[in-house]
Amino acid sequence: MAGVGLLLGGVLWWVDAVSYADLVWSLATVPVLVSLLVQIVNALRAGDIGLDVVAALSMSAALAFGEPLAGNVVAMMYASGQLLERFAQGRAKREMTALMSRVAHTAMRYHGNALEEVAIAVIKPADRLMIRQGEVLPVDGRIASDVALLDLSSLTGESLPVKRQKGDEALSGSTCAGPAFEMIATRPAMESTYAGIVRLVATAQASKAPLVRMADQYALGFLALTLAIAGGTWLLSGETSRVLAVLVSATPCPLILAVPVALMAGMSRTAGIGVLVKGGGVLETLAKVRTVILDKTGTLTHGQAEVVEIKTSKSYNADAVLQLAASLDQASGHVVAAALIGEAQRRGLTLSAPQEVIEVPGAGLEGVVDGQHIVVGGNSFVRDRCKEDDDHVLLSNIDKTAMTVAVGVDGLIAGVIILADRIRADASAALQALRNAGVAKIILASGDRQDIADTIGATLGIDVILGDLTPDGKVATVSAEHHNGPVMMVGDGGNDAPALAAADIGVAMGAHGTASSSEVAGVVLLVDQLAALSKAMTIAQRSRTIAFQSVIVGLSLSLSAMVAAAFGYLPPVQGALLQEVIDVAVILNALRALR
Repeated sequence: MAGVGLLLGGVLWWVDAVSYADLVWSLATVPVLVSLLVQIVNALRAGDIGLDVVAALSMSAALAFGEPLAGNVVAMMYASGQLLERFAQGRAKREMTALMSRVAHTAMRYHGNALEEVAIAVIKPADRLMIRQGEVLPVDGRIASDVALLDLSSLTGESLPVKRQKGDEALSGSTCAGPAFEMIATRPAMESTYAGIVRLVATAQASKAPLVRMADQYALGFLALTLAIAGGTWLLSGETSRVLAVLVSATPCPLILAVPVALMAGMSRTAGIGVLVKGGGVLETLAKVRTVILDKTGTLTHGQAEVVEIKTSKSYNADAVLQLAASLDQASGHVVAAALIGEAQRRGLTLSAPQEVIEVPGAGLEGVVDGQHIVVGGNSFVRDRCKEDDDHVLLSNIDKTAMTVAVGVDGLIAGVIILADRIRADASAALQALRNAGVAKIILASGDRQDIADTIGATLGIDVILGDLTPDGKVATVSAEHHNGPVMMVGDGGNDAPALAAADIGVAMGAHGTASSSEVAGVVLLVDQLAALSKAMTIAQRSRTIAFQSVIVGLSLSLSAMVAAAFGYLPPVQGALLQEVIDVAVILNALRALR
């Protein structure tokens, strides 16, 4: 309406119908002014005072002082500024909004042998679902078909589809990229992975950063300064046109929005690399971190034991020892048993059914496999049940970071399987990248034995190495570092949650971490890559710098325009046009954080 009025009034003015042109310009200003006054009243009720008040004053003054063209220009600039704001916010939120738009609303559930389409809210654990090609998984579950091809890009940033076998976990939010498959639900929709991510995104978008609150304070001070300059101009010159020019030059409606736009753009960029930052305040703090505390298992290491070597007696080869141990371990739910079974399957070994199994929790188990008495477990557990030993398999020269599983066959020690939780291939480079991003001190805080922590820490060149820590000990470590500046804690387990909450920024390894750690953390790594954290810090630092630039440069330019208007060098219409140019430049500068 403001644009049509401005154009129509211009045509009337061109044909010398000046009085009609003034009327049209005035009428075109009124709807924008009324809408703006409603916004101001609602903002005042919420306790917010912004520069929109100056825009309302300038339009009102233009109508009162008989400058309808200036009023219409301000109305046009304000309305177009609102449009530009919405565009900028939408562009900045693009990656995060994309996450929320993928939420599934219905699913195909088996009812007997028939399929029925149901709302995801009614899905319960153990329900059997059919996931069709191209569909987004509505809940977390386990693959019931032989194989499933999943697109995990929205969760982990993985660009290529990945294969999942029968029994593997399938996370909500991923997409069926191959033929339809069946899945058994393990969690209801509201407790599933993707629902948690959506809640985190919604919280992040609704949060208000300290820098945004500081910009609000600038707005209040700038409003007072504008009124002071306008009042001083009136007292010294008595010219209403100069007063109006001051007011229209001080209507940077999108200016203060440049701060949240820059921060939201930064959050969108981090989401694009698989790092979910929960709010603008977290992004600001991320830019200032100087101390990083890291858990070991699942953070610096993969968190999964892998077979790295098999030592055997002269009577057995490695595959034979592994086949017998893995066959017996099928009766155990221990994580080490899962590692042995997985390695045997990777080697293509055929496992036999164990019989007469007796398990001693935390020590080992024994039973019969293919008619042979097998004992699998810790060194002392197996030695106590075997009559003879073989020097070839004695525990010697074994990496301190490794764990060992001894295997006895019919009373003789047949071999020792060595497992290790390997250091991530990118761990060393990731720590160096953190230092390059401004981190001055890196601490390893692990619940593992001190000797294991020492080995890992020395390998990676960590500054301080702490082992044998309880969850309370990790919290104390975080608290002790606060005096050195903002502290970031990185972990993946439920036992890390208290330390994540105690840190200035908690970072959860969300790709494989626990739900509790992801809930309390301010940053969630959706990709299984520690290196993404330093990239997120760099993005945060750049976004914060751009936000400051937007505030300082924008307010300085607006102040300069006001002074020029006060001295009569900037007429009202030109002042309104110049201010819009400043607003557009500032917002475009804020959008640089997307690059």
